[in-house]
Amino acid sequence: MYIRSGEWVIISKIKYQFISNRKIFGNMRFCVILCTMLAGLIPCLATLFGIVRFYESRAVELRTAEIQNQCTILSNQLSAYGYLSDPTSEVIDSNLTQLTNIYNGRVMIMDEDLCVIKDTYNLDEGKTNVSENVVRCMKAEPTNHYDKKNHYIEVTSPINLPGKKKIDGVILASVSTDSIEVTKQVFYTHGGVVVGIAAILLAVFGVALANKLVKPIHKITGAIENVSEGYSDDVLHVDTFAETSQLSEAFNKMLGRLKQLDDSREEFVSNVSHELKTPMTSMKVLADSLLEQEGLPVEMYREFMEDIAKEIDRENQIITDLLSLVKMNRTGQTMNIQQVNINDLLEQILKRLKPIAEKKNVEMVLESFRPVSAEIDETKFTLAVSNLVENAIKYNHENGWVHVSLNADHKYFYLKVEDSGLGIPQEDQAHIFERFYRVDKSHSREIGGTGLGLAIARNAVIVHRGSIKVYSEEGEGTTFTVRIPLIYTTVPEGVGR
Repeated sequence: MYIRSGEWVIISKIKYQFISNRKIFGNMRFCVILCTMLAGLIPCLATLFGIVRFYESRAVELRTAEIQNQCTILSNQLSAYGYLSDPTSEVIDSNLTQLTNIYNGRVMIMDEDLCVIKDTYNLDEGKTNVSENVVRCMKAEPTNHYDKKNHYIEVTSPINLPGKKKIDGVILASVSTDSIEVTKQVFYTHGGVVVGIAAILLAVFGVALANKLVKPIHKITGAIENVSEGYSDDVLHVDTFAETSQLSEAFNKMLGRLKQLDDSREEFVSNVSHELKTPMTSMKVLADSLLEQEGLPVEMYREFMEDIAKEIDRENQIITDLLSLVKMNRTGQTMNIQQVNINDLLEQILKRLKPIAEKKNVEMVLESFRPVSAEIDETKFTLAVSNLVENAIKYNHENGWVHVSLNADHKYFYLKVEDSGLGIPQEDQAHIFERFYRVDKSHSREIGGTGLGLAIARNAVIVHRGSIKVYSEEGEGTTFTVRIPLIYTTVPEGVGR
C-alpha cells in the first residue's frame, strides 16, 4: 500500500510539525538545560544569601551585646571614680583607650548637659551632642543602632552616680563592623566558587537530561520521515514516556484509519467505475444492435431508443447523486442555515413524492404531534427526507404504506419514517449507509436505485449535527429514526446511526 493524496496531506502536516520546526527541538533542549540549572542554582544562591544574612544578623547581635556590656561596665567605673566631675582618671582613660583599640571604635562621654567631656578621637570635646540616641538615653532609654551602609554599631549607656536615681551622663560608643563585612566577603567568595562548580555540574546534568527528553521526539521524527516514503502498520513504538507512548499509539491508530480510508477509496472507485460502466455497456449493446440490423420496424427503434433514454437517465442519476455526496463530504462546506417550519416542509416533500407512491398504490401518512420550527439547511434536509421516503416507497409491497411522524422536545426534533416493505436483514444493517451498498443488488437495479441514497441521507443528517438509526426485520418493514437539534451548532453533539 502506498500513500495517496489524502493521506499525504495528513502525513505532511505531521511531518511539518516535527521536522520543519527543528528549531523547536533546539529551543526545547535549551529550555530543559536552563530549567535544570535554575532549579539547582536558585536554591544554592538562596542558601548562600540566607547564610550570609544569618551570619550578619547574628554577628551584629553578638557585637552589640558585647559593646553594651562593656559600656555598662565602663559606666559603673565612671560612677565609682566620679569621672563626670573630674575627668582626669588615668584608669578610666586607660580603659577607654583599650576599648577603642580592641573594637576599633570611638567613645564619647557626655554630662547631664549633654556636653562632651571626653572623646577618644579628641574631636568633639567641649561640644554639645544632641543626637536622638543620646537624648533618648538621658530619658533612661538605652539604645543601639546598626548602620549597615556606613558599617558601624552605635550603643548608648546611661551613667548613674552612686545613691542617685537621676541620670548624670551618657556613654556613646561607636564600633566599626568592618571585620563582619570582611567575613561576609569571604562567605560570598567561597560560596560563589561552590555555586560556580554547582552550575557546571548542573549544566552537564541538564545536557544529559535534555538529550534524554528529546531523543524520543527524534525517534518519532525519524518514523514520520519513513512514513512519508510509504507507511505500514505499527511504525511507531516510542514508549520512553507516557506522552510519547500515547503519541505513538495515536499515530498508529491514525495509520490504521488511513489504511481503512485507502481501502474504502479503492472500493469506492471500483464501485463508481462499475456503476457508471453498466449503463454505458447497456447503451453500447442497444446501439450496436440497431446498427447491425437493417430494416427494423419503427416500433423496434422506438423501444430501443426508450431503453437507451432510460440508461441515460440512470447514468445522470448516478452522477447527480455522486455530486450530492461529494458536496456533503466536502470539508468546510457552506451551510445555508435558516429557521424553517418542519411541518410544512414535510408536507411539501410528501406531496412531491405522491406520484411515485401512487404508481405502487402505497399509502403515505404524515403525523405531526406538535408544531416544529428548527434551524436547518432546507436543501440538505429535504434531500435526506426525500431519499428516506422514496426508498420506503420503492422497496415496499404493492398496496403497502409509509408512515412519517414528527415530534420534538426542548432540544431536538425527531423524524420517523416507517414502511411495510421488504425489510433489511440483520447482517446488512451495519452497511446500508455505505456508498453503493445494496442489500439485493439485482432487485435494487430493477427498482432503479443507485446505492447512494442512504449515504446521502446520513451525511445530510450529520452536517446538521444529528443522528440517524435504522430498525428493521426482514419481511416486516423498516423504520428510520432521525434526531436533529432545534438550534444548529458548529460543534457536533454526537453522531450515530
